[in-house]
Parts: sequence; C-alpha cells; structure tokens
Amino acid sequence: MPSSSLKRPLKLAVLISGGGTTLTNFLEKQAAGELDIEVPLVIASRPDCGGIAKAKAAGLRCEVICRRDYENRHDFSAAIFDLCREAEIDLVTLAGYLSLVDIPEDYEYRVMNIHPALIPAFCGQGYYGHKVHETVVERGVKISGCTVHFADNEYDHGPIIGQKSVPVKGTDTPDQVAANVFQAECELYPQMIQLFVEGKIRLVDQRVVIEE
Repeated sequence: MPSSSLKRPLKLAVLISGGGTTLTNFLEKQAAGELDIEVPLVIASRPDCGGIAKAKAAGLRCEVICRRDYENRHDFSAAIFDLCREAEIDLVTLAGYLSLVDIPEDYEYRVMNIHPALIPAFCGQGYYGHKVHETVVERGVKISGCTVHFADNEYDHGPIIGQKSVPVKGTDTPDQVAANVFQAECELYPQMIQLFVEGKIRLVDQRVVIEE
C-alpha cells in the first residue's frame, strides 16, 4: 500500500465476471479527471463475459483465466497475480468478480473488492449479485448499500475502507434495490480508489483510517 501520493497514474487491474459495468464506470471517471488511473490489465473469469468486449473496445489488454482450468485455488490465484506482476499493477480491483482467490504477500492490502450490501450484513459465501438484493427485500430492511474493503482469503472479509447507504422502501423490488445500490457503487468505488492513489488510506490494528 503506497505510503504517500503517487506521482503518476495508478496502474489498476480490473477482474471481471460479468458485463463489465464497473470497468466502464472506472473508465468514465478516468476520462472525467476524477480517477487518476491507467488500466494495463483486465482479467475475466470466463470467455463469455460481456465485459471482455468492453475492455477490447477501450483498447485494453484482456486475459481470460478460468478457475476450472486449474487443479486448485492456489495455482489459479498464482496465474492471476503472475499477470499482475508482469503488468506492474499497483492495485487489483474485483469488479463483480465471483471466484475466491488467494492473495499473495506482496499484494496484501493491494486488492480491493466492492460488495452490494453493508458488510457484515448480507455477505459471505453465497451472497452475491441479485441474491443479495432479493434477501434484503425479503428481510424488509430499511437501509442497504455497498461496501468497499480490502480483500483477503475469505469471502467479503478484510478491512472495510468505505460504505455508502441507500434507503429501501417497502414497495421496492429487488431490481429497484439493485439499481439504487449500483448507483452508490459507481460513486463509492472510484472515490476509495482515488484515496488509495493519494496515499490517504492507513491501516491501524486492522482497521482503515482515512487521512484528511
């Protein structure tokens, strides 16, 4: 984790499993001057990810690394981080990425994830995608949102960097909750990445402190 502000754009890897909407958001924020990044590498978890076409249309290098092609999680994870080292990646971002990876020591606290709920609510194995929003509606909660955290070797675990809440009305459908949470994600995730770029994120006793 950088101890001070970088003097160049942050080299970001984006790991995708779906349509690449979070990748598109990053690129839009970059173009707007709100996110000081470059994206040397996109990694897709399967060859039919819709986000692959978006990455290629943006002129980005995109590699496919499938979990089923590796005997175990260790080898699968090693293939991912070997590519990240080759591309000299500063920060790895999980952008709707569904496969659990083992994070090597040199990338500890350099892998960010976003979860579509307020951790520790509605998180952990099995809580991903639309399932989260369906459960939020079923439970009748009044507030949901999203959480950006440093990833570790457990699902939706690791120090929380930032959270953004959204109200849930009693008449909201899971689709409406999903749309509202995604809008929050589009703001929160780039903001937390930019804090990383500026060297404003510190860890104290496994808790994140944001420097002013």
